[in-house]
Amino acid sequence: MKEQLQQYLRGELSRRGFVQSLLVAGFTAVAADQVAASAAAVAEGKTGAGRTVSGSGGKLMVEQMRDAGVRYLFTNPGSFEVGLFDACLGREGLQLIVGLHEGLVIAMADGYHKASGKPGFVNVHTVAGTAQAAGQMYNASRDRSVLIVTAGMIDNETFSDNLLLGARPGFGQKEINRQFTKLSWDSHDAAGLPVMLRRAFKVATTAPQGPVYLAVPNTVLEKPNVTARVYPWEQFILPDEIPPNDKLVKHVAEKLLNARSPLLVVGDEIAKMDAHREALEFAELLDIPVAHPRRCVYHNFPRRHRLYAGEYWVEREKDSARSMFAGHDLVINCGALDVGGRSIPEKSIYDRDATVVCIGLDTSEIGRTQRFDVAMIANPKLALRGLIDELLSSTTQQRRAKTVAKRRPIKPWSTKLQHAPFNMSPMHPDQLGWTLEEMLDKNAIIVSENITGSNQFFSTGCGEDDKLWIGNTSSGLGWGLGAATGAKLGQPDRQVVCNIGDGSLMYSAAGFWTQARYGIPVLTVVCNNRNYQTVRNAYVEYGGQMVKKNQFTGTYLGDPEIDFVKLAQSQGVEGTAVEHPSELKDAIQRGIDATREGAPYILDVNVRCIGVGADSKWHQRYSLADERKQQS
Repeated sequence: MKEQLQQYLRGELSRRGFVQSLLVAGFTAVAADQVAASAAAVAEGKTGAGRTVSGSGGKLMVEQMRDAGVRYLFTNPGSFEVGLFDACLGREGLQLIVGLHEGLVIAMADGYHKASGKPGFVNVHTVAGTAQAAGQMYNASRDRSVLIVTAGMIDNETFSDNLLLGARPGFGQKEINRQFTKLSWDSHDAAGLPVMLRRAFKVATTAPQGPVYLAVPNTVLEKPNVTARVYPWEQFILPDEIPPNDKLVKHVAEKLLNARSPLLVVGDEIAKMDAHREALEFAELLDIPVAHPRRCVYHNFPRRHRLYAGEYWVEREKDSARSMFAGHDLVINCGALDVGGRSIPEKSIYDRDATVVCIGLDTSEIGRTQRFDVAMIANPKLALRGLIDELLSSTTQQRRAKTVAKRRPIKPWSTKLQHAPFNMSPMHPDQLGWTLEEMLDKNAIIVSENITGSNQFFSTGCGEDDKLWIGNTSSGLGWGLGAATGAKLGQPDRQVVCNIGDGSLMYSAAGFWTQARYGIPVLTVVCNNRNYQTVRNAYVEYGGQMVKKNQFTGTYLGDPEIDFVKLAQSQGVEGTAVEHPSELKDAIQRGIDATREGAPYILDVNVRCIGVGADSKWHQRYSLADERKQQS
């Protein structure tokens, strides 16, 4: 490795080649990028005391962004951010990605972060733009996404407090989305902007991770002849390689060897900390079944594996959490959120005599509503590696086999997979999900905002040969198309598919324009049932007069029907409508071929509604035109 580093510093080895050598040596992709950035900083003389930058406040911001490793600036530009955008002009290595709505650019940065593991950097407009971003800021906060969101600002505390595009009198702009961030503040000194940005990166990346928001007045961005020092990433980001306590490792290992029926629960810290190999090895070592919360960003364990036990739903007492944990005398929650729920359960989620072990860095979730017996505050990758090493060093293969033999048999979740009959017209969503699994690349990235679609057939996981599932945990619509766009920027050499419902797509359809402008070849598959099916399902569960009359308020999306292909074509993206199951495979192949050639593509797939009320096309008819007293 020393020789490759020297070659890189001398310019004899490209950055790509150096990163590849680090990957071969066992570095994660994120770690390899950080080492390469550090080496580049050494080559450019940026280490130690940093480097001095002079110019406008906007230039100081841009230079600190670049030294922090920012590659893409996701933005919907505004006139009060001119100081920033002027400084971006001609800055090598920094690419603006323009979206047509603030919510879209937040989702793009979110998808970029989730696919690449790197922070997403955003700039939005002042008060109105910041408020319009709030829905996707909510999604990002729920998912602990590392986003640095900046915005221009009109200072309403200098003279008049009633200003165009300024916060309302008596309020500050930073208050708008404070509940959706780890930290929300503003900066009034141009020389301090690099410090403020470094603080933003540090806060966003430190566990529990999450978005931050920094507002900067236009006068600060535009202030000329300012001097400050900027620093590289590694000089202000806290490391997350926190090892487990050795005594706790030995204690948990002993509990595992004596457990009659252990269960491993894996959450999103597994993917975030690149711990999926350790999770798989740990589960296989003692044949431990693995469960998964339904609301996760990633599928953190391979779903076709013999030890995968399924997912659980945790919102209400009658959901599946209790049945998932019942009968297990040892539950190890590794990097997953607290079970939680909307109401106090009548019975404990865990069996009374069960030992509950929580592992992870997010201390805000450990013990939030549920008890625990052991709290191991550590990086999940290092904690699982410590448990594996302890079990291998303290036991023989014969003892481990004896431990496994006395446990109850495991029924693999994959044996439960069944699909509805194919070739129905309109097609059942099972046929769409099954066919996508069959035709997509084995390591495709599926960015999904298809809440009621048939997603169970995808062979997802976090390995190199698994399809990577990227979702969100909050159900705030308008995320999917932007997130898929950002994910492709984060993983340009992997196939990226946006798996989205028709209702969801209409919250973010302007995202096709960004894909066309920047040549971002995402395959968008619209599961089109002309219905807000999730909402209708909630109406059915309520069981009121809507169910009795088969009339569901506001859920039918026909009359008129939306032509998603034409909608995309108007923004420069070609596509195909699929009306009959016989057309499906050819259409998917056309989409795959188009994206391989570098063009985004959309498939508008006609699928049937499922469940009670699926046949209802009722909607409250009204025509203002018929009520007019004169034709005007």
